[in-house]
Amino acid sequence: MKITERSKARRGYTRSGGLGKLGRGVAIALMTGIAPLALHASIDREASYEPVSPTVDQARANILIARQLQFTHFRDLSIDDSLSSEVFDAYLDYLDGQRVYLTQQDLERFEPLRFGLGAALKTGRLQPGFDIYNTVQQRVIERLEFALELVNQGIDQLDFDRDESLLLDRSEANWVANQQELDELWRKRIKNAVLAQRLSDKSDEDIEKSLKRRYESQLNRSRQARSEDAFQAYMNAFAGMWDPHTSYFSPRTSENFNINMSLSLEGIGAVLQGDNEYTKVVRLVPGGPASKQGQLQPADRIVSVTQEDEDTPVNVIGWRLDEVVDLIRGPRNSVVTLEVIPASASDDSMTRTIAIKRDQVKLEEQSASSEVIQLQRDGSNYRIGVITIPTFYADFRAMQKGDPNYKSTTRDVRQLIDELEDDGIDGLVVDLRNNGGGALHEANDLVGLFIDEGPTVQIRNANNDVQVLTDQDPTVSYDGPMVVMVNRMSASASEIFAGAIQDYGRGLVVGSQTFGKGTVQAVRPLNHGQLKITQSKFYRVSGGSTQHKGVVPDIEIPSRVDFSRIGEDALDHALPWDQIEAVPHTRYFDFSGIIDQLRKNHDERFATDPEFQLLQQEIDFLTEQRAQDYVSLNADVRAVELQQIEDTRLRIANARREIQGESTFETLEELEDWQTAQAADPDGQEDELDFILREGGHIMADMLELDRRLASIGAMETIAAQAN
Repeated sequence: MKITERSKARRGYTRSGGLGKLGRGVAIALMTGIAPLALHASIDREASYEPVSPTVDQARANILIARQLQFTHFRDLSIDDSLSSEVFDAYLDYLDGQRVYLTQQDLERFEPLRFGLGAALKTGRLQPGFDIYNTVQQRVIERLEFALELVNQGIDQLDFDRDESLLLDRSEANWVANQQELDELWRKRIKNAVLAQRLSDKSDEDIEKSLKRRYESQLNRSRQARSEDAFQAYMNAFAGMWDPHTSYFSPRTSENFNINMSLSLEGIGAVLQGDNEYTKVVRLVPGGPASKQGQLQPADRIVSVTQEDEDTPVNVIGWRLDEVVDLIRGPRNSVVTLEVIPASASDDSMTRTIAIKRDQVKLEEQSASSEVIQLQRDGSNYRIGVITIPTFYADFRAMQKGDPNYKSTTRDVRQLIDELEDDGIDGLVVDLRNNGGGALHEANDLVGLFIDEGPTVQIRNANNDVQVLTDQDPTVSYDGPMVVMVNRMSASASEIFAGAIQDYGRGLVVGSQTFGKGTVQAVRPLNHGQLKITQSKFYRVSGGSTQHKGVVPDIEIPSRVDFSRIGEDALDHALPWDQIEAVPHTRYFDFSGIIDQLRKNHDERFATDPEFQLLQQEIDFLTEQRAQDYVSLNADVRAVELQQIEDTRLRIANARREIQGESTFETLEELEDWQTAQAADPDGQEDELDFILREGGHIMADMLELDRRLASIGAMETIAAQAN
């Protein structure tokens, strides 16, 4: 059947046919006895490409990488048969993560290499890895040619009345047995791509053009694979056995990494990484264009890129990361439009279009800022100071020049504290939500603003040597009660600060469990590219690591973020949590006497506050969508499912507008047009008080009401001395 035009035009939230997971660069070489499967008789061989081969420079770099991993990485691993087997599996997952290109027959041909990769990697013999890589590339080309062949036959030949479904995530599925089963899988994948676009009110003619353009683009790039693509993929699968933050940078990737670290290039202010055939957003740079625009989110995957002077999107599925980065970069004030699969999407066919004006990330836009929350509770008025810290920054150039007024997190926060205390605040909330870290010494110095003096963090290297960073300044900028707000995107230096405040009993940590990035990397030059390698690990003054577990809040607030996809514990081969000896430190206040009542008060507010209830509805909705394993390929069933999703989105959005006293939207299109207009003018948006931040203020007020001893750090020190 053919779906008739729906009354709703899909403008801001559309669907497109994703193609599963393609390896980060794949190539073809049929050597060392790995025989290819026969191509379809109808597939044209004329445009096949030449197999890629390793170079002498790559072999030398491989030997250096193997030595550095064995002898200098924090994790002690031997390159033995067991590791060889794990590299084999990880490499295949790297190249065919969604298991849509290879068959069980291919795996049987690869199997003799399983226990030989380790010995080969130690000695720079790269050919086995290249053989696997090149055979996968052959399969990629075959699949894309099959897809084009099917589309060319006419999508009107597809039957959408059948009761069929498609598994959304095949990362844990078995590889199909043979080519015939792979053909059937791809027939369903193409049906899903067509159905998704029909539900977006696209004509069959436009759908065919779109799919042909996408598959032909991927096919052309697959035929142009380079030796460096194979080497980088193989080395990253190998290095990833030690931990997910250890990786190889090719010479071109090294150049991009160095540019990104200097923040000197104009763009959208997003950190990207390869995720099989997609480019994924890792995090947004605070104060950058994407962060200010507000629609792009961590874990979103980029499908296409459109320049402002072009009408046709460039599909980037299957592109190399450096090429996608180059496409997104551009001159200041120009607009780039990204089509992304949102992290919250129920399947890969659901995309959102986001227009972002390129600009430079300015240091002042990353700076800490402050405000005052006024709360009225049972006849009492509370003034709660809030300091928001987007990142841990320091103007290193100004420091090196000897500028006494250089900008830094600690200097700025000290000044903001003085201003807030002059304003007569009763307590302080430090907001570290979405703060991905930054300068380690700033985290150390910032802790020092709230304690007399003492250790702030421990750093252990691979030789078990422990370095303790300390605050040696006895002055205290703020000695009153504190709450530190965190969420899943609070990482690294944020976790060091929050963990120290918690260990010292200096304040309460409120929010959701943090990211868990508790490792330190160094970038080491090779003869060919660079190796980013994990060399040490952070530990709190209480002895527990921030790695893997992150910081667990004293009072938890639910989050929309999918913890199974974002966070250190969601990454393969992440270093585990462990602990070392604690270092002596003052415990300013023991919250155990009031924490149960604080949690009870919070839960009661949560149960009655309409915004918290709405947050829980959103979380439940997203959880339900993420739990969906299959998508229907029956047009009528799919249309009903899509309508239910749209109705739920509109209902939740309107409920929030009603809470805020604003008019509701009649249709989802009205909502999306409004969201687009808001995103287009981020500077013109009203600054609305975050209800989660407001809850941090209420928790602070609860603390003051339950125990007036929190009024100053001096009182806490007296209590601590009496206890000792």
